[in-house]
Amino acid sequence: MLKIKTPRTHRAQRALEKRAPKLVENGKKTLILHGTKTSNLLNSVLTQIYHLKRDSAVNYTKKNENIRPFESGGETSLEFFSLKTDCSLFVFGSHSKKRPNNLVLGRMYDHHVYDLVEVGVENFRPIESFEYDKKITPRIGSKPFFAFIGEGFESVEELKHLKEVLLDLFGGEVVENLNLGGIDRVFVCTATSSTTILFMHCALRLKRSGTSLPRMELVEVGPSMDLVVRRHSLPNDSLKKEAMKTASDQPKKKIKNVSSDIVQGKIGKIYIPDQQVGNMPLSNDIRGLKRERREAKKNKVNGEDQSKKRKMDPQ
Repeated sequence: MLKIKTPRTHRAQRALEKRAPKLVENGKKTLILHGTKTSNLLNSVLTQIYHLKRDSAVNYTKKNENIRPFESGGETSLEFFSLKTDCSLFVFGSHSKKRPNNLVLGRMYDHHVYDLVEVGVENFRPIESFEYDKKITPRIGSKPFFAFIGEGFESVEELKHLKEVLLDLFGGEVVENLNLGGIDRVFVCTATSSTTILFMHCALRLKRSGTSLPRMELVEVGPSMDLVVRRHSLPNDSLKKEAMKTASDQPKKKIKNVSSDIVQGKIGKIYIPDQQVGNMPLSNDIRGLKRERREAKKNKVNGEDQSKKRKMDPQ
């Protein structure tokens, strides 16, 4: 029998409730990790990604020797860090002669590895290398637009998978309504080949167009890089089916004495308590009583007239 530990303090109880499953999920956090060996270029890439997701990311700068996401048993430390930091996304950087400047992007389900995409970084340009008006710098935590250019995102399986991971990684929280004035950034992904995409980060500038819709201009603010897909791992069908389950909406509270019918529509029942009419007190202002009195008075007058007539005309 496993020992079940219950929270002893209100703080621990709130922490467990925060991590518990919800109908509306919290924003996804990203875990950024370094491998045994990383290059200067890769360190800059990881720093730039952390800068883009500073409000919802955890950055570990120490080297990790036991993390090998694509190998069996090599994801144990990764899953431990995911559980510790409550992160459902991760970016792992490593550098070797066989795979230089290597990035592994992945998602977690129940703090276990769900899927993986391995990409190589080429032609990297950091934010510092771009010159632009600092007034248009995107704000931290703002909701971005995405532009995926190229047929490869619809036909090539590797690019389709990379597109899903990038949307989860940089998309932010799911919202129902957007304020157009608060949208100030765009991620542009261009498929240059069946395995390579150009990833750019642009600031969005809204200008007057003479119509109700503003004219949009893109200003590249960095970072910019080429991502070359090397390996990717998809989840199995059973795990994917379990992860894609959605909780049904909360059932509506049943209204008492109201039902629905296919023909008659909404039907309601009204219950009226028994009325003791015989015991009800009646006032003298009731119209029915006045009518009875008038009829009684009229009959009385008619009866007196008849009796007088009989006296005057005896038989």
